[in-house]
Amino acid sequence: MRLFLIVLVVLVAAVALGVAARPRVPPLASNAEVDLARYMGRWWVIANTPYFAENGKVATADVYALRPDGRIDNSYAYRKAFDRPESTMHAIATVVPGTGNAQWRIGFFGGLLKADYLVLEVAPDYSWALIGQPSRKYAWVFARDPRMDDALYAQLVARFARYGYDPARLRRIPQFADQVGKPGYQ
Repeated sequence: MRLFLIVLVVLVAAVALGVAARPRVPPLASNAEVDLARYMGRWWVIANTPYFAENGKVATADVYALRPDGRIDNSYAYRKAFDRPESTMHAIATVVPGTGNAQWRIGFFGGLLKADYLVLEVAPDYSWALIGQPSRKYAWVFARDPRMDDALYAQLVARFARYGYDPARLRRIPQFADQVGKPGYQ
């Protein structure tokens, strides 16, 4: 029993020291001012930080529509392969007051699962947007057109560094069959 307590104390101390040694960064916030009416519509997911829910999907897009109650219908459209039909998942977003419409709280599965969404930057003409999340775990590049040239893509991905992200973690999403298997794509 005494050995167990000693091991337990050592483990707790090691965890505490490890947590204390990690640099603490404040949660990511956005200074963007978003015109919700202009932001609505289809946004193609050009790139993201890969994670389980979007892995393996192609021709992905987020589609937003303002609801009469002020919330936002959020549909995630995707294909499991280019020869498969489009599928969708639905959620409802609420804009966080006082954020210039840049921070949303998205409720999935009837609100059982919630996620924060930050519009970090949006092009003056609303042709592209950089999306983040307060913990900096997830990031996305959105565009109104499903095909983005390599130079613009490189510029946009590099901008994530100023928000504390590692831009090298982002991977392109194949929007067209000829992009499957190319370097830099999921």
